[in-house]
Amino acid sequence: MKCDLIVVGGGPGGSMAAKAASEAGLKVVMLEKRQEIGDPVRCAEGVSKRTLNRLVKLEPEWIASEVKGARLYAPDGTSIVMSEDKSGGEVGYVLERKVFDRGLAMLAAQAGATVLVKTRALGLLRKNGAISGVSAMRIGEPLEIEAPLIIGADGVESKVGRWAGIDTALKLQDIESCAQFLVHDASIDEEYTEFFLGNNIAPSGYAWSFPKGEKLANIGLGIQGSRSKPGEAVRLLHKFMKARFPNGRVVEMVVGGDPCSGPIESATTDGVMLVGDAAHQTDPLTGGGILNAMQAGVMAGEVAAKAISAGDMSRRGLVEYETRWREKIGKTIARSFQFKEFFVKLNDNDMNQLLGSLAKEDISKMDLAGMLRVLFRFNPKLLWSLKSLII
Repeated sequence: MKCDLIVVGGGPGGSMAAKAASEAGLKVVMLEKRQEIGDPVRCAEGVSKRTLNRLVKLEPEWIASEVKGARLYAPDGTSIVMSEDKSGGEVGYVLERKVFDRGLAMLAAQAGATVLVKTRALGLLRKNGAISGVSAMRIGEPLEIEAPLIIGADGVESKVGRWAGIDTALKLQDIESCAQFLVHDASIDEEYTEFFLGNNIAPSGYAWSFPKGEKLANIGLGIQGSRSKPGEAVRLLHKFMKARFPNGRVVEMVVGGDPCSGPIESATTDGVMLVGDAAHQTDPLTGGGILNAMQAGVMAGEVAAKAISAGDMSRRGLVEYETRWREKIGKTIARSFQFKEFFVKLNDNDMNQLLGSLAKEDISKMDLAGMLRVLFRFNPKLLWSLKSLII
């Protein structure tokens, strides 16, 4: 099989890359190792309405629910409420990822991409030292696909980057160990996404509840890898459920890792671009990555078309992708990483103090920058190390 571009991974980043490249005239093949795109769901499924609507025309079945905003709980139970449009990139819609991911893959196929499910990439092919395609296993049969350019959208455990010589390794403190249940409980707040802070709940992380309608919610938590141990995230989630949702009935479960590092040193090399979690494009503070992956996917697909047209698939020929994603996404990731590095060191008393000071203010319409300025005004000593980011 021959084509212009191979996309490895059929998640939101991969599908948007395949769609953009196909629309630009490339012959694209997208590989997905699982037999069903979008399953299992390894995500809390929350996204910003404004950004998602800008990226793609929504289908009603993609949306499980809409929320008014976010409620954030301190360890002592103090809470603050933020409106949906000020709550960041993970609040607004709660998606039905099994349907959403499949829908994006369908858009890629409608644009002309060939989608191969149950097809696992096994390695990169090379000819005269240059990348020339991917070796794969499709439904138990070996397959070689020739292409001069590869986009790796194969998640936090990305193999494409490693095969291409890109350093994608994560330190333990730069990955969150996560567990999530899909829960039915009559007490679930269907109007707000909820976030729960506290080192007894989730050390150097947080717990969450993302409502999906009909008293269902994704309830999970993430803990810093350096503070984890085998089975710890699941154990803590059971403990959190017992305390917060004692009558909750678990109907699904998923576990996984989430990158929370700063921007990767390089997301490109000769013949290869990385997108989404594979490129560490997840927000280090919140762990959200759907929209970043989709935006990076569009950029990578567009740059792929230009590179193929110019006949230059070298790292130099792909520099536009590096420039664009770092300008659009990278600066925010770098800033969030600095905040994350600060917040993971806070003890429960510090978090109570910070959220307690916000509880006295009307923050319902504040964006993050405004809220941080208020926090700094009330807690200058605690937040002094972040002064350059806040003021």
